[in-house]
Amino acid sequence: MRLITANVNGIRAAARRGGLSWLADQRADVLCLQEVRASDDQLAAALEEGGHGDWHVAHTEAAAKGRAGVAVISRHPHLRVSASVGPQEFDGAGRWVEVDLASPVGTVTVASTYVHTGEAGTDRQAEKMRFLDAIGTRLSDWSAAGRMAVVAGDLNIAHHEHDLKNWKGNLKKSGFLPQERAHLDRWFAEGEWADVHRSLHGPGPGPYTWWSWRGKAFDNDSGWRIDYQLASRPLADRAVRAGVGRAATYDQRWSDHAAVTVYYDLT
Repeated sequence: MRLITANVNGIRAAARRGGLSWLADQRADVLCLQEVRASDDQLAAALEEGGHGDWHVAHTEAAAKGRAGVAVISRHPHLRVSASVGPQEFDGAGRWVEVDLASPVGTVTVASTYVHTGEAGTDRQAEKMRFLDAIGTRLSDWSAAGRMAVVAGDLNIAHHEHDLKNWKGNLKKSGFLPQERAHLDRWFAEGEWADVHRSLHGPGPGPYTWWSWRGKAFDNDSGWRIDYQLASRPLADRAVRAGVGRAATYDQRWSDHAAVTVYYDLT
């Protein structure tokens, strides 16, 4: 299973910049998309034009038009679809969708998630922390059930100092707060969940997955690694290759994020 996760920064804008053509060229089996920012019809039209018109789509929009939105798109049918991460306060937020897929070695659960950017000391940050709590509960439940599962998406958290270029300047900013990073510490502590990209790549710095559009951040590789594939141990043990689809030059970027690809051997 070749799984690609990408924050597309608006599916229609990404399509205009060549992003869907790039994704089609990767020959993935499953795509997890974040910040789709489109209706079901708009997403379907973009996928049709980009060569994914016959794929199976699970998509949840945000109640606020033009915001958030996540999707799981796959070559094969979904056995189950859910847009609920648990607490009702996140229903309609467009930040979580999960599907079950059949594989030769059993059912695989794939979730696409978008954790919004917080702001330290605000209600928005408190909401972000509650959403992370909800994800943590989901991971625990899946671990207890022995599921093969992967949560892929934009977590808007850099886990360690080698996951962002300017870590000293961001110690008190959302995205690198100790309490945010502690969530990832807990998820990985017992070995039941793995940061697959980091495990396969080895130590940093980087490779980063997000760079500001402004200034020389991309050219100087002054980025953050905030896009992840978190796999449960039964699935993580089957991960064999990973990479980041960083554009060769600034003008070839089709999002402010780069896609993260992992290949899982399900034979």
